Amino acid sequence: MSDSSQNPNQILLEKLKQASSNLLFPSESEYPFDVFLWKFIADKPEINRELILKQLEKPSDTQIEIVEIDPFFEIATTEQDWHGEEEKETVKKYQSLVKVIKENLTEIKVARIGKIEIDIYILGKTASNDIAGLSTKVIET
Repeated sequence: MSDSSQNPNQILLEKLKQASSNLLFPSESEYPFDVFLWKFIADKPEINRELILKQLEKPSDTQIEIVEIDPFFEIATTEQDWHGEEEKETVKKYQSLVKVIKENLTEIKVARIGKIEIDIYILGKTASNDIAGLSTKVIET
């Protein structure tokens, strides 16, 4: 099967998977990224707190913070004077990941759910009005 005959959502998920491969989000503990896709048949979903909690089957009173993509990734995409070659390479990979997200998704949001052990969902709309993105976890004490 050629790429052109594949489902566009599957192609997108593969791009996200490749761009996030071998990356661990920096926090007090490092976790990998997982890709996800939420399909919507009839409606055009608005990415907001209620939709995210419903899709994740979380109670409506769950602590959730919605942030923009650039501030969220700032620490991972900014090269520092003290970075060695390995850190500089990681920064480039994160810059590439953000580029892939921005080129393939619209209405991008980052949802931070919980305290201390925080579930992260980087999500946006696909061309077919489904929602796709990456999830990971950060530890903040």
